Amino acid sequence: MIVACWSGPRNISTALMRSWSSRKDTYVTDEPFYAYYLKKTQIDHPMHERIINHYFSDYDKIVNQLISEVPNQKIIWYQKHMAHHLIDFTKIDWIKKCENCILLRHPKEVISSYTAKNKLNSITELGYPQQFKIAKFLKESNQRFKIIDSADLLKNPKKVLLDWCESINIKFDESMLRWEKGSHPNDGIWWQHWYNNVIETTGFEKYQKKDISIENEYDSIYNDSMEYYNYLKGFK
Repeated sequence: MIVACWSGPRNISTALMRSWSSRKDTYVTDEPFYAYYLKKTQIDHPMHERIINHYFSDYDKIVNQLISEVPNQKIIWYQKHMAHHLIDFTKIDWIKKCENCILLRHPKEVISSYTAKNKLNSITELGYPQQFKIAKFLKESNQRFKIIDSADLLKNPKKVLLDWCESINIKFDESMLRWEKGSHPNDGIWWQHWYNNVIETTGFEKYQKKDISIENEYDSIYNDSMEYYNYLKGFK
């Protein structure tokens, strides 16, 4: 079984990958389209040259690898994806071979976290339009998929993970609630730059609602993001 989780940036996608990697029956892969995305867009992310040189950047090669046999004689292959790493949505038929999940986070929280470290130029950098396209494609293809809001997951990890596992007909494992501190062998090489918080954790942190205000320059992106977010929440 292939489980593909489609997140945007500044979410709990790496913690969720840790959760799945704690299962003895599961192999995990970290953002397999990142090198492809960086090469295609020429966006200047930290370590971009090293990433492009280290991983496949040919879309078709990556896809063929992702839908091949589950590695290491495991039963489940959990793939952590960034939705905005997909560029050509005429070539996503392969995701019908996966059990898909869309991981949401409220736009106010995403934009606040994102703009603390980066200049936000477009809603496409946040992944909401791409998550919408994935959901639309799966719905039109009569494929089941799961929508999970990270706030719900952090408030009650066991319930949300149990529901998710049941929805794809696998047994929930208590090990999904805890993991070892530090980096993971299957982390992308970019872990050194981006994973400074998650490598200090051993489980999901409790959800804390924050009083967030968005700068005026991001009002348009925020309003558009909310439209996508509310639409996707409607699938839950």
